[in-house]
Amino acid sequence: MIEGPTALDASDPMRSLPLRLLPGDDLRPALEALARHAFPDGAFVVCGIGSVDEARLRFAGADEATRLPGDHEILSLSGTVTPQGAHLHMSVASATGAVSGGHVVTGNRVRTTVEVLLVGLPGWRLSRARDDATGYPELSVHATDGGPSTRPP
Repeated sequence: MIEGPTALDASDPMRSLPLRLLPGDDLRPALEALARHAFPDGAFVVCGIGSVDEARLRFAGADEATRLPGDHEILSLSGTVTPQGAHLHMSVASATGAVSGGHVVTGNRVRTTVEVLLVGLPGWRLSRARDDATGYPELSVHATDGGPSTRPP
C-alpha cells in the first residue's frame, strides 16, 4: 500500500510522515487509514502530487461527485484527516492540460504514484462535529494539555 517510513521520528516536533501510495490504491480511503493509524489525534495533508487513472471530485455546492475520465496529474492535494472523517481538496490536470478541482471522494485510483506529506501536531487533537451554521461536520481543534479549543462557541 505505501512505500516510505513505517514509524514517526520522535525527534520531529511536527511529527511528519512522508509516504508514497502505490498504483491501484484508492486515494481517499488509503490516506484516511494511514493517517488514522499514524496520527490518532488527527493530521494535516500538507501537500500531495501524483497521478490517478481517472479523477472523481465533488465540485463546490454539488451533491454528487463528477467523474473525469482519463489519466490525470495531481497538481495539489491538501486537507485534514480526523477520527470522524476527512476533508480533502485536490486539483488535477487532464492530458490536455485542463484543470479541475474539488473535494476528494472515493474512486481516485493511483495510476503511477501519489506522494504525500502528512503532519500531526503534538499537543493538539483534531475532530469533526456538526456545525449548525453550515450543516456540515466541520473541524474542531482542541489542545490536549487542557488549553483552549479553537472552535468558536
